[in-house]
Amino acid sequence: MVSMNKLSHERRAQVIRCLVEGNSINATVRMTGAAKNTVLKLLVDVGEACAKHHSRTVVQVPSRRIQCDEIWSFCYAKQKNVPLEKHGQFGYGNVWTWTAIDADSKLCVSWLVGTRDADDALEFMDDVARRLQYRVQLTTDGHKAYLSAVDEAFGAGIDYAVLIKLYGKHGDPENPETRYSPGVCTGIKTELVSGLPDPLHISTSYVERQNLTMRMSMRRFTRLTNAFSKKVLNLSAAIALHFVYYNFVRVHQTLKTTPAVASGLADHVWTIDEIVNLLDSN
Repeated sequence: MVSMNKLSHERRAQVIRCLVEGNSINATVRMTGAAKNTVLKLLVDVGEACAKHHSRTVVQVPSRRIQCDEIWSFCYAKQKNVPLEKHGQFGYGNVWTWTAIDADSKLCVSWLVGTRDADDALEFMDDVARRLQYRVQLTTDGHKAYLSAVDEAFGAGIDYAVLIKLYGKHGDPENPETRYSPGVCTGIKTELVSGLPDPLHISTSYVERQNLTMRMSMRRFTRLTNAFSKKVLNLSAAIALHFVYYNFVRVHQTLKTTPAVASGLADHVWTIDEIVNLLDSN
């Protein structure tokens, strides 16, 4: 095994590459030969560096259409299995990650790891608002916490609509082929909340597709596995690493470049080495 203080730049890049491609911590250990504690410490360190880079770089974003959503995960244990002494403590049980995606460049403008309550909704929307350069059209799902949060963060300076999807029956628990299948979408309902949103662009499709990208790119988001996060610190670090990789390194198939380049926030497609360099610049 290789200890943290002996990891070269190349070995750090190797570990990070494994993590952003959806491998678990244990799989990364087996593939790279690095010690588990070394991988975890590197994850936390690079996650912190990525969060700082996003905070100072993803500003004055020239977006016109933003889509927001929340994705569920859990830490330590599923909510029903959290010990009584841990009830009510953040980081034990349900954890929600709020995300905001530019519908044109596919850039992740903002994210927040927290609960699904009104306070976190406001913190999230405040962060989204301060990163945008122009008035935007915003679409969210029907989660009620958005209504007051968007109003407080943007006031009258936004064109805002809600899209609610209507679902039919979920998978049949007696049929193994459909037991874990999501409900079938039987229709949608839209509501205009403020401003003059264009009905043709009331959509959450791109941000919902990002949920799938997150589940495929971060092992701890995969359903029905034991690869969940044991600590919320590690989850937050993995998400920060994921979004900097997604924004700056990973070439989007339809864009033929990265979201950061498409948004004018970067002048070239990054490499993993440039993510490693963030460790030395923070």
